Amino acid sequence: MRRLGTPSHWAAAALLGASALIATEKVHAAEYAQGIYVLGNRGPLAGVIPPPGFYFESETYFYQGDLGGNRVFQGGGVVAANVKIDFSANFATPIWVTPIEILGGNLGFSITIPFGTPNVSAGAVLSSPRIDRIIAGREHDAVFNVGDIYLASFVGWHSGNFHWTASVLGVVPSGSFEDGRLSNIALNRPALDLSGALTYLDPVLGYELSVVPGITFNWINPATQYLTGTEFHLEWSASKYLNKDLSVGLVGYFYDQLTGDSGSGDRIGPFKGRVVSLGGQIGYTFHVGEIPISTNVRVYREFDVRNRFQGTATYLTISAPLWVAPPKSAAGPKPVVAKF
Repeated sequence: MRRLGTPSHWAAAALLGASALIATEKVHAAEYAQGIYVLGNRGPLAGVIPPPGFYFESETYFYQGDLGGNRVFQGGGVVAANVKIDFSANFATPIWVTPIEILGGNLGFSITIPFGTPNVSAGAVLSSPRIDRIIAGREHDAVFNVGDIYLASFVGWHSGNFHWTASVLGVVPSGSFEDGRLSNIALNRPALDLSGALTYLDPVLGYELSVVPGITFNWINPATQYLTGTEFHLEWSASKYLNKDLSVGLVGYFYDQLTGDSGSGDRIGPFKGRVVSLGGQIGYTFHVGEIPISTNVRVYREFDVRNRFQGTATYLTISAPLWVAPPKSAAGPKPVVAKF
């Protein structure tokens, strides 16, 4: 980390500049200006679950954004301004849909392990746990690391063209978080996310509509003593199948932080965030032998942003069945045995 000169007038100037910066932009989003729920990860067919069996999904995520306008950012104990992020990560998710039924819906489980390299740069670092003084100057961090572990349980139902699910997602810190580092995939805060998803799919006309509301409850980050507030998120999609394998459509998400941040480690106030996005998607399913491989690309452009990064998010999702349970055989009539 680059340091400026040591004379007292430089230190005083840095301190006054930092104070003026914080006072000028009275911020009232989550630590790292990010939620543990990755916005846009549930797109078309969000309410549809497959038949009982084992599945695997790989989701590659790219995000480029900035927190400009002299807005202040806090993450990993670092307070900085004019922060930019170039984020690439992969979310590997094995999924088990069980034959167990709850109220007529199939019960399922999944585990997601994210890994990648957040490339983060700050135009000015105001405070950091790695040093015990106010500083100024640029800082850059890009470290490959493993994110927190996502454990989910869900139940899915079907009725005609309607499909819906209820999900509980728990986040377990992986231990890879490092205090004082800007580049952390792991946010090191336990969290619980409750969500539902509803999909209308007309297989004749080829129209798909999905909506996914959810709410995230966060616990304190024990390393930084920063408590992120409660967050609401909503995702949606509207698509048209051009044939049985190809679909195109619109996607979007909305995020609003319901309660402010707090905790003894919070140095920048409530910092409540908000963001809206709109984008497009294209999906295609191809076959390797008899195995269907589903692919989907989604691109979101963010606007109406407050106290969060503003940028572009891109997803590439690939999913495939590993094993699907054979369908239950229908009970046929008992054979009639003729007596002679």
